[in-house]
Amino acid sequence: MRAPLLIAVAILVLGSLLSLVLPEYYLRLLNLSAISAVAVIGLNFAFGYAGLISLGHAAFVGMGAYGLAILTTTCGWSPWLAAPAAVAATAVLAALIGFPLLRLRGHYLALATLGLNVSFYIVTSNWISLTSGTNGIARIPELAIGSFAFSGEHQFLWLVLVVLSAVAVVAAILHASRHGREMMAVRDDEIASEMIGIDTTRVKITAFVLSAICAAIAGCLFALHVRFVAPEDFTYAHSITYLAMLIVGGEGTIIGAILGAILLTFLPEWLRFLGTAYLFFFGLLMLVILVFLPTGLVGLGQRLRRPRRRVSPAPVAAPEATS
Repeated sequence: MRAPLLIAVAILVLGSLLSLVLPEYYLRLLNLSAISAVAVIGLNFAFGYAGLISLGHAAFVGMGAYGLAILTTTCGWSPWLAAPAAVAATAVLAALIGFPLLRLRGHYLALATLGLNVSFYIVTSNWISLTSGTNGIARIPELAIGSFAFSGEHQFLWLVLVVLSAVAVVAAILHASRHGREMMAVRDDEIASEMIGIDTTRVKITAFVLSAICAAIAGCLFALHVRFVAPEDFTYAHSITYLAMLIVGGEGTIIGAILGAILLTFLPEWLRFLGTAYLFFFGLLMLVILVFLPTGLVGLGQRLRRPRRRVSPAPVAAPEATS
């Protein structure tokens, strides 16, 4: 239990220190990167732990965001009630979708989840009576506790950091538990896992639903932060970005998911001087990481910390005496 607590404390301490030195605009980017980190930790359940290639993660983020937006603006619910309802509805939908979808493997599953994301975009763009179509849903009420509202970037950062810490702790506990080991066993060899008695269908659906729950939480945070949602915020390009964040940071690790989310959120701002050439640099970065750093930034850090072993020269055999 010590490691999860250390992760939570590190997130809160580093976040609070950054909030003291960063200007308002960079605080907004930090909030967005923390929200993305929650979603990427969720993707880590499916892809990093269970080996499920999902290209529809942004659809579940959108389900959470749209669920909260509709319940608060159309139905008049409080955000405190709308957020759990939106997350629960997304979890149920993920379970229903997962039963037929997870019969597929490899690139077939990737294409199916990509189709799910495209379908979500089409539905939200054309169901005008519910989602307002491409105009989006505005005037989402802010989250408040009494007279204190999470309206500014500083105030909202504390909310996001607490949620991110909680999600990271749950992910760390799951990784060390029997359920986490079952997920990684299914990822490494599904047939061997079935032979030793692991219910692979249950494990994959559990990982898929946990991934959707974290995505929905991130979607609720996004809706409360931006206070506006539109179909363009949850396209398949965003799903690919979430996957890139996980690969860059290091799949299968919590720290890697957070580092990847922060890096790829701030990278466009740091490379703004490149203009549209940023996309070329981004593609080149992904290629370099996939070829030379398949374990991501976390793997690079572990490689740098690992002491190099000195290879002692082999002893020279003495010549045999001749009679």
